Amino acid sequence: MPSFTYDFPYSTKKLPVFAENVVSTSQHLASTAGLRMLAKGGNAVDAAIASAAAITVVEPTMNGIGADAFCILWDGKQLVGLNAHGHSPALMTPDQYAGLDKMPHVGWGSVTTPGAVSLWMELHKRYGKLPFADLFEPAIKYAHDGFRVSYMVAHQWHRAIDRLKGQESWVKAFLPNGRAPQPGELWKFPDQARTLTKIAESKGEAFYRGELAEAMDKYARETGGALRKEDLAAHKPDWVDPIGLAYRGTTLHEIPPSGQGIAACMALGILENFELAGLDCDGPEVAHLRIEAMKLAFADIYRYVADPRFMEVTPAQMLDKAYLKSRAKLIDPKKAKDFGPGTPKDGGTIYLGTADASGMMVSLIQSNYTGFGSGVVVPGTGIALQNRATGFVTTKGHPNEVGPNKRPFHTIIPAFITKDGRPVATFGLMGGAMQPQGHMQVFSRIVDYGQNPQAAIDAPRWRVHETDGTVWTEEHMPQGTLDGLESRGHRLTRTRMPSFDFGSSQIIWRFPEGGAYLGASESRRDGAAVGF
Repeated sequence: MPSFTYDFPYSTKKLPVFAENVVSTSQHLASTAGLRMLAKGGNAVDAAIASAAAITVVEPTMNGIGADAFCILWDGKQLVGLNAHGHSPALMTPDQYAGLDKMPHVGWGSVTTPGAVSLWMELHKRYGKLPFADLFEPAIKYAHDGFRVSYMVAHQWHRAIDRLKGQESWVKAFLPNGRAPQPGELWKFPDQARTLTKIAESKGEAFYRGELAEAMDKYARETGGALRKEDLAAHKPDWVDPIGLAYRGTTLHEIPPSGQGIAACMALGILENFELAGLDCDGPEVAHLRIEAMKLAFADIYRYVADPRFMEVTPAQMLDKAYLKSRAKLIDPKKAKDFGPGTPKDGGTIYLGTADASGMMVSLIQSNYTGFGSGVVVPGTGIALQNRATGFVTTKGHPNEVGPNKRPFHTIIPAFITKDGRPVATFGLMGGAMQPQGHMQVFSRIVDYGQNPQAAIDAPRWRVHETDGTVWTEEHMPQGTLDGLESRGHRLTRTRMPSFDFGSSQIIWRFPEGGAYLGASESRRDGAAVGF
């Protein structure tokens, strides 16, 4: 290995890519995997599946074959959504978690039925152009022959050790030498290559009704897991109509609950009641209003959002402009406040985008949730299972209470932007509870201040943090803004780079006249926007 350091003492900026066919992901090898499919004559869906499969290999810290996934796409005529979020196993009952204040983050108790593979299958079935197996060629090659681990992925890998060092199957699979790989080190995962090959050759059937399903069932029975092959066989993704909210003439679309995307729409609907023109885009006045709007949205979604079959209110009620206006009246422009939920019925993740010359645009996100997920890795398969059951609560009677055959509150949210019913952009920003906050901040920068997508991504972010209640800020946020927020009563936690706490965004923006795109990629990760 070279002896030089991996310090980056100087500010760097990425510049956007302009092309008729674009792929933008958080890992450059995944981006090129998708681009290869476009070069072979495939469409944006083919590229998205190839990138999604490849990124399970080259960024295993954030997602895997045992992940969940969602998608919003413009198919050339209309906007459609695909929810591949898995349900809890039939054996997952509240009694298993009696006495716990919150759901576990590791082990079988945090695992729901994985859905990412079903999203690849369903997308290809409806829209795919190339043979399904062709889409896995880059991923299989990276897993079998190896790839050089990128800088940020190596850091994420190392950070996961403290949380997962007690999970024997994870240690055996991902720390074979007793440590995480270093930046630039070659990583091979033959087990994952074999599994991806089985998925490719069976068009995904092996995962839900074949050899891989049997392996997951067997390991769960041997080690105390609730997941069974019947849960896998019963799983199917759902085509859904995206929800949306028009903000100053431009509409942000999200997947409907049980995902948290509605929070971004709600925050914008609250923010719309304030005049931002003439205020400094990076100043404390605007940051304060955005933060307070986000806090109000979170107060509602944590109370009401769950599996739609169990929700007490509808998304339409939560997005009602009159209701959001009433919530906006609670904001004091000069003082930070704590908010409870309103009553609307009275009134570790990856994100990628693809777009092709025909006009098809795909916004896709998949995730294991916490880095590497549950820490349960099915021996001999490379299948690292997500820990999405963590999204449930143990509170009796809560709409999101843990239970069998139920979808938990979900954090991963692909987004899409339209204007006057026409497609504008694929858009996403991964990172747990940061996602709706990032959606709102980046979207507002573009719509309210005309910042280009790359600049809006690069701008300093804040995060109302779910663990300690403080507002986390990036170190390149202006000092005057930090001072202004503190003077309004916000408790700040200042972070240092590199930080994984403010998400990773990718945007593909369509030119109004059609025929070309601008691709922007996150500077906080190893990703790239590529095109031709």
